[in-house]
Amino acid sequence: EMEAKYTRKMQALRDEMDLRRKTEIHELEERKNTQISELMGNHEGAFGAIKNYYNDITAKNLTLINLLKEQVDDLKKKEAVLEKEKAEVMQQNKGLTEPLQEAQELVAELQKKLVHYYRDKEALMTSKAHLKVTQKELKDLQWEHEVLEQRFGKVQKERDELYQKFTRAINEVQQKTGFKNLLLERKLQGLLDLLEKKEVELSEVLAASNLDPSALSLVTHKLEDVLQSKNATIQDLQFQLARVCKAHNDMLQTFEAKLTAFGIPLDNLGFQPLSFPIPGQ
Repeated sequence: EMEAKYTRKMQALRDEMDLRRKTEIHELEERKNTQISELMGNHEGAFGAIKNYYNDITAKNLTLINLLKEQVDDLKKKEAVLEKEKAEVMQQNKGLTEPLQEAQELVAELQKKLVHYYRDKEALMTSKAHLKVTQKELKDLQWEHEVLEQRFGKVQKERDELYQKFTRAINEVQQKTGFKNLLLERKLQGLLDLLEKKEVELSEVLAASNLDPSALSLVTHKLEDVLQSKNATIQDLQFQLARVCKAHNDMLQTFEAKLTAFGIPLDNLGFQPLSFPIPGQ
């Protein structure tokens, strides 16, 4: 019974599996047929498109061929006409050979003249360029000349003013320094004379007084102090005199340097500047 039972189950299972297999095979065939139909449809569409494309190309090529045939016929006709014209032109050329040779000789001569013309033209352009540069330089030089003339006039005016100022200053300084030097020298001479008188008077007083040595020593020390004071005054006056003389000489040197810088000869002053010797030198 069990064997019969399992035999029946196996048969049923086989029947079921056969049915399923047949069903799957049927579905697979349907899908395959569908794909084949789609591929055939696509191929037919593509083939139709290609066929139409090549039909169009063929039609265009036929039209182009016909057009080119017509153009070839026209070109042959034109070629025949040109051959005829060529023959006529060659006949005319035979008659124009001699004038052509003369014209060629004339052209060669004109070309030589043209070369000379170009050379002359380049030389003329170069000369014009140099002329422009020279004119510009001339204008610049004229402008610089005008500027220099203005500056020269201004410098001359400043020179004249400076010359007048220096002349007045020299006269004033000479007068002042001469007068001051004279006063200092007179004052110095007066002090020296006074010193000599005082020394003589002191000698007479000492000789007449018969002072003892200690009093004489005291008087001598006081006298030395007075002499040192007077000598200091004399040295101070000499120093002032030397300083004034040096300032006067420095001013003369500066004035002469300025005259030389402005190109004015020293002889044009009309007088010889007085240079004072510095005391002690």
